[in-house]
Amino acid sequence: MRIGIGSDHRGFRLKNFLISQLKNKGMEVVDFGTYSSNPCDYPDFIYPLASALRDKKLDRAIFICFTGIGSCICANKVKGIRAGLAYNLSVAKLSRLHNNTNFLILGAGFLKNEYAKRIVFTWLNTEFEGGRHLRRLRKIRKIEEEENV
Repeated sequence: MRIGIGSDHRGFRLKNFLISQLKNKGMEVVDFGTYSSNPCDYPDFIYPLASALRDKKLDRAIFICFTGIGSCICANKVKGIRAGLAYNLSVAKLSRLHNNTNFLILGAGFLKNEYAKRIVFTWLNTEFEGGRHLRRLRKIRKIEEEENV
């Protein structure tokens, strides 16, 4: 699995920790930055990451900032991106089961490294359930196409 990962300055340390954990599990990881803890703006990193995911250069994407809220809004502006902000294991799992999220957002200000790792691997190892959820995703896709998002 090819995973793209990025962060702003507030998520930089957690991003580096997660990169090492993903690589230890044999995953190919592409780091989209930031590459330091110097202050920066998260949209500058999310858009290239989301675009790569949209263009099928990645299988999934992860982004880390302080709360995850603005990052989730930003990522979901890119057509084909289904980003979900996960703050616990149940939400991470349900975001895949019910919403087939392809982009995980984490709030580094509210997660310890080890728990964030558990969220990431729960998310990566959960498959989409389909069924009634597929019908709902098709409706979302139709809205997206009508709005030219």
